[in-house]
Amino acid sequence: MHHLSPKASRRLINIATVVCGLIIILLVIYWYRLGIFTDQAKMRAYLANKRIIGPIIFVLIQIVQVVIPIIPGGVSLLGGVVFFGPIAGFIYNYVGICIGSIINFFLARHYGRPFILHIVSEETLDKYMKWTENQKKFNWFFALCILAPAAPDDVLCLLAGLTKMKFSTYFWIIILCKPWTIAAYSFGLQYGAQWLLKLMGN
Repeated sequence: MHHLSPKASRRLINIATVVCGLIIILLVIYWYRLGIFTDQAKMRAYLANKRIIGPIIFVLIQIVQVVIPIIPGGVSLLGGVVFFGPIAGFIYNYVGICIGSIINFFLARHYGRPFILHIVSEETLDKYMKWTENQKKFNWFFALCILAPAAPDDVLCLLAGLTKMKFSTYFWIIILCKPWTIAAYSFGLQYGAQWLLKLMGN
């Protein structure tokens, strides 16, 4: 059986990201034409028959996009807030991202470096490997990066799985630090999108 090389896997992920990006743009245009971004009544009507299956599908999408990053994280975070509101959207984002991050840790720990190279380049991985030489320092570095909005969380979660970090340490860092970055992204993107829609309306 022929196995894809890491380079080929990354190329496929990049292609899938572009395709997903185009699909998302078309969906946004479609939803905008329906008026669900500018009319709360239309949005509630649109989501009325999706109250159970909608959140489940959304959480699954979030889990997948953390493990296989083919959807830009910011887009899925914004989707949660737009479609489910700031509180429910935040919860669904948080649950999906935390589960995906935990899966990443175990995948990296079980399959090791060869698995990670299917997702990130060797240059990117080696750039962060120097931080793992001292486990205690890496634990603090990892926690600070998870807390920081602009850090490459998915790469660092995979990297943590290669180290001797205890799962309990990893778990609590993800659970306690992720909410702040998710909230910052979600609400920042929401207000940014509202400002853009107002501009388009004018």
